[in-house]
Amino acid sequence: MGDVVQMHFSTVDYVIFVLLLVASTGIGLYYAFSGGRQRTTQEFLLADRSMRCLPVSLSLLATFQSAVAILGAPSEIYTHGTQYWFLGCSYFLGLLIPAHIFIPVFYRLRLSSAYEYLELRFCKSVRICGTATFIFQMVIYMGVVLYAPALALNAVTGFDLWGAVLAMGLVSTLYTALGGLKAVIWTDVFQTIVMFAGQLAVIVVGTHQAGGIAEVWRKAQNGSRISGLDLNPDPLERHTFWTLGVGGVFLMLALYGVNQAQVQRYLSSRTEKEAIMSCYAVFPCQQVVLTLGCLMGLVMYARYGEESPLDKGYVKTNDQMVLYFVMDVLRDLPGLPGLFVACLFSGALSTISSAFNSLATVTMEDLIKPHVPAMTEARATLLSKMLAIGYGLVCLAMAYLASLMGSVLQAALSIFGMVGGPLLGLFCLGMFFPWANSTGALVGLASGLVMAFWIGIGSFVSRMSPPGINATIMPDVGNMTTAVMTTLITTKPRPSGVQALYSLSYMWYSAHNSTTVVVVGLLVSFLTGPWKEKDLNPGTIYPVLGTLLFFLPQRYKEKLCCVTPLEDKPKGLDHEPYLMAQKNGNGVACTNEEDKIREEEGEQITAQPTCNLAHTVQETAL
Repeated sequence: MGDVVQMHFSTVDYVIFVLLLVASTGIGLYYAFSGGRQRTTQEFLLADRSMRCLPVSLSLLATFQSAVAILGAPSEIYTHGTQYWFLGCSYFLGLLIPAHIFIPVFYRLRLSSAYEYLELRFCKSVRICGTATFIFQMVIYMGVVLYAPALALNAVTGFDLWGAVLAMGLVSTLYTALGGLKAVIWTDVFQTIVMFAGQLAVIVVGTHQAGGIAEVWRKAQNGSRISGLDLNPDPLERHTFWTLGVGGVFLMLALYGVNQAQVQRYLSSRTEKEAIMSCYAVFPCQQVVLTLGCLMGLVMYARYGEESPLDKGYVKTNDQMVLYFVMDVLRDLPGLPGLFVACLFSGALSTISSAFNSLATVTMEDLIKPHVPAMTEARATLLSKMLAIGYGLVCLAMAYLASLMGSVLQAALSIFGMVGGPLLGLFCLGMFFPWANSTGALVGLASGLVMAFWIGIGSFVSRMSPPGINATIMPDVGNMTTAVMTTLITTKPRPSGVQALYSLSYMWYSAHNSTTVVVVGLLVSFLTGPWKEKDLNPGTIYPVLGTLLFFLPQRYKEKLCCVTPLEDKPKGLDHEPYLMAQKNGNGVACTNEEDKIREEEGEQITAQPTCNLAHTVQETAL
């Protein structure tokens, strides 16, 4: 095997790359010095709840369309064929459920952080556990997302590794800290367009060089890369229609339903209807992104056939193979390699800037404000900006740690998936099951996380151990491809016992772990005394059971606690049930109306900063 072949950039490519960074910073500066100038936490963290549907939907799309995904999908298609495309079937339910269940609940409670919901529904300790889990998840993820594309780029083009990491880290920190959520959303829009342009350029030029789309399709069919519908129900199979179409739904729910980075975008929408429409608008965009990834993989196959650059030793890992292909196709077209690299870094920038903003929000709303109730608005905003900068530096530190990890890089990426499942389970437990209590929620979350890490780390270790063990578990990055190919060629006995658990398809992780949380949470709740629906804060339960059990007589439904429809819940802040929810659950918002109601009820009002309808600060009426 020879050394990695390097292809170098022209000056035009560097200019395009620098333009991307300059434009992103420019958007941040524009929002720092226009409008409300980011003087309130409401504007800095929630864009004044004034965003329209289109920018929000493109931002939702860009947030988890990271550089890792841009490099991962084509190499997946190249190696294993188009089975992966069936993931698109999961997008339908994976976006419909957040649009009609999660968004109405979160939006009507006028939250700033998704984890405020956990306090309204359960108690403060559940909220803090949820927040801590999310911070752990995002901090690990953003370091890898920043480092992985820069490493691949460095290997293939000799592009300076730490130069790229520092440029991306510092630029995204800068525009997130200066321009707040508005800047993050509008840079996401710009970066999404760059991502589409970069991928399209490669596909168009590559298809032209391969002799047209019909020729690409013919070669892919001859190489049996066009997969039919695989209805094998075996959960140990890496990619089948069921793992992608059903397991993928839970993966989508964990990302688009309860992840703070996405919930924050829904909450920044002007109205609940716009938030729901933005979720709908993501659906066609997601399909386009998936199709572009698949097309790129097929064009790669048409160019290289079975003799991949990986086998020939030109590159060392799968993600480098995609970059090698891009440089190979576009070598005679100055500027286009730079456009693809800009597309790649747009993916990384949009993901990490969203991470900084959402981390600053949960740290501020869930960990600081409840303990420092008298903080002035100016100080709170300054602190939020400092937090965004702080997390930017943490991200660079994590990128450095990622460089020391080596083969553990893939495991770090999988942690994101491992932690998403239990958090989804926790929100489902609270939203759909009125009987669940705080103890059940805490024990459920703990057991879900233990299960997630047990399976995740077990599968990783078993794959690194000697042969004789099934090697088709997580999305294979790097030299794992060879292990997978060996598995496909030599038939191995079906794993049993714990080994079967370790061999579970990575697409089922989210479903398995969230179900663990719900089942354990309900069992513990019934053992420790289930709660009744009338004892809960209004607006925190979505009556999914009442809808599903529509055929039962009313009295049975009442016994099962699934009668209150969400429609009766407040749509604004001035409805009494909402204010009750605020008082009972250590409150999440204070309004002038609330003070009036409490005065009428003869309660004494402690000194609180007054705030208008749109504005929310933490109340600590324990």
